[in-house]
Amino acid sequence: MATKIRLQRHGRKNYAFYPIVIADSRAPRDGRFIERIGSYNPNTNPATITLNFERALYWVATGAEPTDTVRSILSREGVLLMNHLLGGVKKGAFDQAEAERRFNAWKAKKDAKVAAVKTTEENQRQATAKQRLEAEVAKNKAKAEAVAQKKAEAAAAAAAAQAEAEAPAEEAQAEAAE
Repeated sequence: MATKIRLQRHGRKNYAFYPIVIADSRAPRDGRFIERIGSYNPNTNPATITLNFERALYWVATGAEPTDTVRSILSREGVLLMNHLLGGVKKGAFDQAEAERRFNAWKAKKDAKVAAVKTTEENQRQATAKQRLEAEVAKNKAKAEAVAQKKAEAAAAAAAAQAEAEAPAEEAQAEAAE
């Protein structure tokens, strides 16, 4: 029986998530499967991957063929590297402790790189938010100045109109007094 490690499509239209399963190559995409070893959700940023590392390693070592997408997921999680290192242990190139040391060094380097990217993105997001806030404050200040100037002009016009209205009345009173 030819087994494949592949994705099943679940979810709704425009919002799919994918269980990672071991299935017979002749079974339908979303049909019968042997074992579920994880899931892949591309809707989050970054994509969320949960994987049972030991079972994935077992099936890769057994000879199950991953599809292209699953191959990249397994590679990103380190399953294919660990399978390669275990092959070196079987051949006697190095021992199990050396394989574990190499894998842990690779995993630490990868985690540091991912953390650096996340930190950079977070700093960039904060800088953008700060820039937007400063632009909004400047825009609000300019708008407040324009409104204050308009109110001052309206108040001056009202005062001038009131002074003009009072001037004929004062002249009439002055004429009446004479």
